[in-house]
Amino acid sequence: MRYLKLTLAYDGTHFAGWQWQPKQRTVQGQLEAAIREITGEETRITSSGRTDSGVHAIGQVAAWATESKHSTDVLLRGLNANTPRDMVIREIEEAPEGFHAIIDSVSKRYRYLLYDNPIRDVFARHYVWQLWHPLNAEAMHEGAQALLGEHDFKTYETTGSPRKSTVRTIHEISVERKMTDHGERIVLEVEANGFLYNMVRNIVGTLAEVGMGKRNPTWPGELIAERDRRAAGATAPPQGLYLLKVNYPF
Repeated sequence: MRYLKLTLAYDGTHFAGWQWQPKQRTVQGQLEAAIREITGEETRITSSGRTDSGVHAIGQVAAWATESKHSTDVLLRGLNANTPRDMVIREIEEAPEGFHAIIDSVSKRYRYLLYDNPIRDVFARHYVWQLWHPLNAEAMHEGAQALLGEHDFKTYETTGSPRKSTVRTIHEISVERKMTDHGERIVLEVEANGFLYNMVRNIVGTLAEVGMGKRNPTWPGELIAERDRRAAGATAPPQGLYLLKVNYPF
């Protein structure tokens, strides 16, 4: 048995999320169908996290235990020839025995893109959260800094996917206005040892209220003590979210 680490990118617009679902088009379902076509194996692939419908990935990681003798290069070419154009396997690497994409990860990094122009960008509608109100990115960045470190992030967790603990450690979080290849965007990036369900989108929705001047920059940090999801801002929509990178100790 070999253990392989797959790094994938996908446009989540037309996927019903990562996780396999009957009669639904999912990333996991498409990947497992390609594996079956190339190797004949019926397998369940484990990813580093189940991205929701509409959420994108630049560096999703999946673990694959296989009996295949093909080289990683041959498997890469074969899988990419059998997957749709809105997803790609960027890399396949040999992994340590027993490799598990979730358990073995040490941190994840997400990016969220916001567009605060009253003239909508019709070509970006699936890839940003469009807000008609100008945002103060500096105030958003200031408010985000109170979330650094280890905290109980229950306030920022959407119900529906309970965890044993809601304590997580944010290693880095930033908000800045940038000129990208696709125009000006407000870019939030956050890296943590793990994330609760909708945690990033709930943080973004809360910081957006700071950016619109509805709340003070101290508010996001004050919410931690509430431990009540209803106290924070709305959940930001999925299309602005990207799983950027998953880090492992090897």
